[in-house]
Amino acid sequence: MLRVLIADDQDLFRAGFAMILGAQPDIEVVGEAGDGAAAVAAAAALAPDVVLMDVQMPGMDGVEATERICATTSAKVLILTMFDLDEYVYGALRAGASGFILKDIRRDELAHAVRVVAAGESLLAPAVTRRLVEDLVRRPGHGVAPRLAARLEALTDRENETLRLVAAGRSNAEIAARLVVSEHTVKTHVSRILTKLDLRDRVQAVVFAYESGLVLPGSDG
Repeated sequence: MLRVLIADDQDLFRAGFAMILGAQPDIEVVGEAGDGAAAVAAAAALAPDVVLMDVQMPGMDGVEATERICATTSAKVLILTMFDLDEYVYGALRAGASGFILKDIRRDELAHAVRVVAAGESLLAPAVTRRLVEDLVRRPGHGVAPRLAARLEALTDRENETLRLVAAGRSNAEIAARLVVSEHTVKTHVSRILTKLDLRDRVQAVVFAYESGLVLPGSDG
């Protein structure tokens, strides 16, 4: 049984999501929270598998709450937002969220999203993340971070090449064909990249590739 915590400052959204997810035979809604601080406390107390997190809430917002939950628990965070090109979503992905969904998602898609994230996978395709990150990186104040660029030195040349292709939205099969290696080898490279850079998943890897300057907006992997 998958344990889910729902954090949203709007009662109707919380009730609707709870009703949809609670009707699933393999999902249990273990708690609700109306703001970020309450979500952090509930995540620590209830040990959910997935936290469905509204990105914009009063007081502690969903970005800070995501960062705290990802740093102190094993729960996966799935962000709820009204707009896919939302700077708050970008911050939440940086903080460790495993993906995001729009609040007008269909009920069957909502349950699927929770199951995907609970299984340890990134919900959204790297190509979608790329579009979001490129949009934000192009804005004033979102330049390359030198401290991140320095961390790239820990990667081998092949791992750097793999990371560029991941950031371009390529699948493991596409990367394998491009590098003329097996998919198993690609998975090994990706795993090592995540470990060396202390990243949770491929979503964070895409964000890192752009923020470190390894990949520039508009480039084609």
